Amino acid sequence: MQASARFRDYPLRAGMYESFYLRAVSPDEPLGVWIRHTVHKAPGRRALGSVWCTVFDPRRGDPLARRESGRELRSAPQGWISVGGDSVMGPSGASGRCVDTIWELSYEAAGPDLAHLSPSWLYRAPLPRTKLTSPAPLALFDGTLAIAGRKPIELRSWRGMVGHNWGSEHAARWIWLHAVDLVDQPGAWIDLALGRVVVAGRMTPWLASGALHAAGRTIGLGGLASRGVRVHEDAHGCSVGLTGRGGLSVAVRADIPEHGAVGWRYQDPAGGEHDVLNCSVAEMEIELSGAGARRVVLRTAHGGAYELGTLAGEAGQPASAFPAG
Repeated sequence: MQASARFRDYPLRAGMYESFYLRAVSPDEPLGVWIRHTVHKAPGRRALGSVWCTVFDPRRGDPLARRESGRELRSAPQGWISVGGDSVMGPSGASGRCVDTIWELSYEAAGPDLAHLSPSWLYRAPLPRTKLTSPAPLALFDGTLAIAGRKPIELRSWRGMVGHNWGSEHAARWIWLHAVDLVDQPGAWIDLALGRVVVAGRMTPWLASGALHAAGRTIGLGGLASRGVRVHEDAHGCSVGLTGRGGLSVAVRADIPEHGAVGWRYQDPAGGEHDVLNCSVAEMEIELSGAGARRVVLRTAHGGAYELGTLAGEAGQPASAFPAG
């Protein structure tokens, strides 16, 4: 997996954030794990790290969410990032602790990485202010996650993904969709990010970037030239319509089960906050049509992820699991 930490490249005067994260979901039941190592750097201040861990198991009630903030960032010779010296994430695994939760996970990419932004010069340009890649849009996970007072969770060939994003400012509004364990397509996945930003005081239309992999083919989605992205989103799910490369029409629907979502509050480096909803055990349906191909529908009962980010205070979001950070 190709990735490298960016926070050390920013001068002291600059503000920035950075995240290395993973999600993994059981192939047999609606049980998912989401772990995030983050950097928060306000302008003129040194960068500090946080570790976030959430376990989704709607059968037991609301997600179990943990976070530790304000921890030292350290070098990780064999990894990408080390938070507090005891939580490390790198190209082959993640190990760490957060409050009463500990984990030791290994993962292996099941295909090439995904650069969401195209053309590549966008990664060097001032805009967009958020850059993102997926070192492994499809990965296989093994290991253990233990929560005090509960039976340890054993991951055995769970599917999921490994992601990386960084920048100076979050989008004003965003959606992230990811899915694995699609029926009859074990190697298929979708990894799609959508965002709206404020330019000259006005909110832009939705911009999309990502890819879909199915039937042995990877098809780019969205991009600067993409037009007519259709989105309906709320705290219960979303529907998205867009066009893939070659004229393929793609429609995605994500639904959150009861007790399936957690709320967080993110903070921008220069101030301002966002409310974020995340479900990593979502039901998802992906419909493909056009481009001379027959209609195909891909489904997963709980292998989807749906994240919705909004400006803080917008109606419809659940209460945050913990304060801004």
